[in-house]
Amino acid sequence: MTYIDGFVAAVPTEARDAYLDHARRVWAAFRDHGAARCVQCWGDDIKDGHSTDFRRAVRAKGDETVVFAWVEHRDRASRDATVAAVAHDPRMSDATMPFDRERVIQGGFSTIVDERAGSACGYVDGFLVPVEPGRQGEYRDLALWGFPIFRDHGIQRHVEAWGDDVPTGTTTDFARAVKSQGDEITVFSWFEWADKPARDAGSAGFMADDRMSTMAEMPFDGRRMVLGGFEVIMDVRADERR
Repeated sequence: MTYIDGFVAAVPTEARDAYLDHARRVWAAFRDHGAARCVQCWGDDIKDGHSTDFRRAVRAKGDETVVFAWVEHRDRASRDATVAAVAHDPRMSDATMPFDRERVIQGGFSTIVDERAGSACGYVDGFLVPVEPGRQGEYRDLALWGFPIFRDHGIQRHVEAWGDDVPTGTTTDFARAVKSQGDEITVFSWFEWADKPARDAGSAGFMADDRMSTMAEMPFDGRRMVLGGFEVIMDVRADERR
């Protein structure tokens, strides 16, 4: 299944255009070395969490916005080859980063759920979830159980990606973002929506859906789940060549 490189970063709000220009330049290198798709999402509905949240995950400052982004690859081998090639691409030496690189969290994730109802993607709900290794099956089953409900209320795509190549960072990382305990694995997950109005209506709709009352117990600590809504500012695919 698709392999994901996931990223969360804190970007100066006034540098949105510079960030987008940077993302496009970097994508050109990833695309030319085999990556399939890149999506960049700008923080829009980021709420404070019980014990952690997206802003705390990257130590965002008052004048910074959280970015949630990912690159899709055919599989792990393709991803490894792409990353190795990009590291030696001369274009990357000119890729000035308009944000604090030390506070970026990133990692590789194996897709365990990828359910689709459509292709529109104008708004994203992003999630980081701490799950015990032995509960992957329960977690996947719960996601698959929920998708028909989500689909009926407008979700275009639902992805759950299991932490696979997730390094320890200097300042922060995915494990610290969810206050990982013991050998918990961080899941990088998202819902794709056509736009924000569809997301707002759909979220209200599935929370009020009678089927939700039969949901099994969540196989993770919901107090440490990180979640937020993001505006899609870039969605490019290799076959588009742009």
